[in-house]
Amino acid sequence: MPQTVSPKLNSVYQKPAQVKIAVIGLGYVGLPLAVEFAAKQEVVGFDVNAKRIQGLLTGFDRTREVEAERLQAVLSPTGKLFCTDDPESLTDCNVFIVAVPTPTDKHNRPDLRLIKEASVLVGKALKKGGLVIYESTVYPGVTEDECVPVLEATSGLKFNRDFFAGYSPERINPGDKEHTLVNIKKITSGSTPEAAVFVNELYQTIVIAGTHLAPSIRVAEAAKVIENSQRDINIAFVNELAKIFNLMGIDTGEVLEAASTKWNFLKFKPGLVGGHCTGIDPYYLAQKAQEVGYHPEIILAGRRLNDGMGAYIALEVIKLMVKKDIPVKNAKVLILGFTFKENCPDVRNTRVIDIIRVFEEFETDLTVYDPWADPEEVKQEYGFATLNHPEQLKNNYDAIVLAVAHQEFQELDLHQLKNQQRAIIYDVKGALKAGEADGRL
Repeated sequence: MPQTVSPKLNSVYQKPAQVKIAVIGLGYVGLPLAVEFAAKQEVVGFDVNAKRIQGLLTGFDRTREVEAERLQAVLSPTGKLFCTDDPESLTDCNVFIVAVPTPTDKHNRPDLRLIKEASVLVGKALKKGGLVIYESTVYPGVTEDECVPVLEATSGLKFNRDFFAGYSPERINPGDKEHTLVNIKKITSGSTPEAAVFVNELYQTIVIAGTHLAPSIRVAEAAKVIENSQRDINIAFVNELAKIFNLMGIDTGEVLEAASTKWNFLKFKPGLVGGHCTGIDPYYLAQKAQEVGYHPEIILAGRRLNDGMGAYIALEVIKLMVKKDIPVKNAKVLILGFTFKENCPDVRNTRVIDIIRVFEEFETDLTVYDPWADPEEVKQEYGFATLNHPEQLKNNYDAIVLAVAHQEFQELDLHQLKNQQRAIIYDVKGALKAGEADGRL
């Protein structure tokens, strides 16, 4: 008679004899992960976007997070990274890392649709002894309360007996070539002590900066979601200061420069807060807080203030135009930059759109120039055309708004682009020298 293994012994995670990793989602987070792991072992990189896979197979990363030479070096057949949109390719994997977006809906409520779809995908390939690690930003409890039940239902396996989970939040800063995946300390966690140790050791193989093993998945989830919430609140504070000092006729940049001479002053700059992290994460924390019976005040107040900055900037520009007797209707307005931050092609949740919408309401003749943004993507997501070559620009703009501080804009002569009779230059990012702009935050 075969010996029966007790449930207690069966609940101990055992490291597989041969680890084969699948990274689900090959965007700003997933691709760098897949490339780093593929430098050491076989990795399946999966994405549902067939066009994305085709681009990667040519050795080109449209997010510009991974250099072509580095990507080509790890791609199969000569390298260990196999990129695919075929779910069948996941069946031999025993460690799954989920790195898909977790956006909000039009009501700013967490949208877990993509992470649940990824869980279904993984569940179909999951076998006994498997481990699923989530990197997507979520509120505390999503991994075990939302994703694990999907894995169980799809796979027919039992959590912490047949398969295990981990959470290691991404800390990718798009466009930042200094603070990269391997140079930022990584938070790790697991659903059992043994699984947690394995997750920690797995990331230690690629992260030079080291790891921090959190005591639970929920602690790791909470740590991630407060990182960007803290940043959001700090920026909201200086945005409010910018509004106050503008009414007083004081230059906010000069105030911050003076205040930052104190050793413990945190020098945040005013501006638009968009992107897929800082502009989103506070809503995830707020949602969970409300579910447990607490209505967050500071977090949501900061969000409201930051969400209103685009409209504020547009109206400030219009005020300056009126003061110079520049008719607003049909005025030729140039917006420099559309991505959510400088030197990055990511247009997700860009708040430059809020500036544009106000100018559209005033029926201006609008031009948006961004050498980093993909015009096709902008057209599909936001419904209007952008320019991406400087030769397409004219030299008769009544108002120029420097919304994003791309490096290419340093080479532009804004005064040659403007209407020489009378025009406004507004500097959202504080990137221009003193006296070059008619106004700035």
